[in-house]
Amino acid sequence: MSFGKLYSYKGNSRTTALLAIAKENKLDIELVNTQPPDVSVDYLKYNPLGRIPTFVGSNGFVLTECIAIAIYFTSQNEKTTLLGKTKQDYASIVRWMSYSNSEVLPNIGNWFRPLLGRDPYNKKNVDEATKATLKAIHTLEQHFLIHTFLVGERITLADLFTASLISRGFEYVFDKKFRSEHPNVTRWYETIVNQPIWKAIAEKPVMIDEAIKYTPPKKEAKPKEAPKEKAAPKPKPAPAEDEEEEPAPAAPKAKHPLEALSKPTLILDDWKRKYSNEETREVALPWFWEHYKPEEYSLWRVDYKYNDELTLTFMSSNLIGGFFARLEASRKYLFGCLSVFGTSNDSIIQGVFLVRGDAAIPAFDVAPDWESYEFKKLDPVKDKEYIDDQWSWDKPIEVEGKKYDWADGKVFK
Repeated sequence: MSFGKLYSYKGNSRTTALLAIAKENKLDIELVNTQPPDVSVDYLKYNPLGRIPTFVGSNGFVLTECIAIAIYFTSQNEKTTLLGKTKQDYASIVRWMSYSNSEVLPNIGNWFRPLLGRDPYNKKNVDEATKATLKAIHTLEQHFLIHTFLVGERITLADLFTASLISRGFEYVFDKKFRSEHPNVTRWYETIVNQPIWKAIAEKPVMIDEAIKYTPPKKEAKPKEAPKEKAAPKPKPAPAEDEEEEPAPAAPKAKHPLEALSKPTLILDDWKRKYSNEETREVALPWFWEHYKPEEYSLWRVDYKYNDELTLTFMSSNLIGGFFARLEASRKYLFGCLSVFGTSNDSIIQGVFLVRGDAAIPAFDVAPDWESYEFKKLDPVKDKEYIDDQWSWDKPIEVEGKKYDWADGKVFK
């Protein structure tokens, strides 16, 4: 009998432990793939903040917040030892879960996310996040100097939960040097991820040899071609010598060049909601073509120029996420999908964007790395099938006679 649905996605650091516990306790849980901020209106009824994970029981019981869900799943087995033997054990378990969720994971995220392009990069902020992470980890290092587990003499929910959250560190920044300097945390982590309860649900953990480093967006040396014929001139950026530092207070922002366009009959937010909340091929795409007017919007194929430098597919997906974050100033004028096709070390980034107006550059040049992409205008009649495929994520692409299956993708909306 179904126990309920867990809204999150496989590999999410706040969800791995939940799935491991559910499997251990033989709870029939359906994992509903949910990746904020792309959530439906219906999902917001369960979790108004649009965050994950969220549990919806088969009896209608709704529970948010990962610690609460973890305890609820674990408590379904009345004979479980994962919640400790005494009330003091239980309180200590909750204490370490709260510590790892509030002190460890957020700081690790602030360290590695800018390096991957998921968040804007600022050297000062990354350095501060690194220091905060190491300080939080030091507490664990001292604890494991004299303890095998977080609470008591056997594995508990605290260990599973904390290992799940800390895994991102070992995946991206806790390299060989870090592990040599933190042998107790490393020993504990390797112990937990090799437990049967963990291995039953999680893939072999990644232990990176060298921490990832920030790579500035690549720009071509050649001069720009016909920059922004219709665009109003923008203020000249400050010298790039200190671009890793926090920018000085900016002068009043110039209006976006696309603001001068008249109001379209196709309201972009209406299309974005339709795409998010309806079946893509059956409902959303027919609605789009019914309302699309080429005099209001143009369609563009977008190709990443440096596919030969792509490695792991999840890192390619992160690269897309970083590009999307830097397009924020044009959100009112853009909709599109970029996907990773292929496999690790043999992949291609490609997609299609809907752009307000007739030119791509005024919308895309708000992102410093826009020149890392190639833009080709599409014909809404001749290229309709290609556009549908790129927005549906259910067909492979063919490049130079080779087929590449869809691997991952992100929506800008």
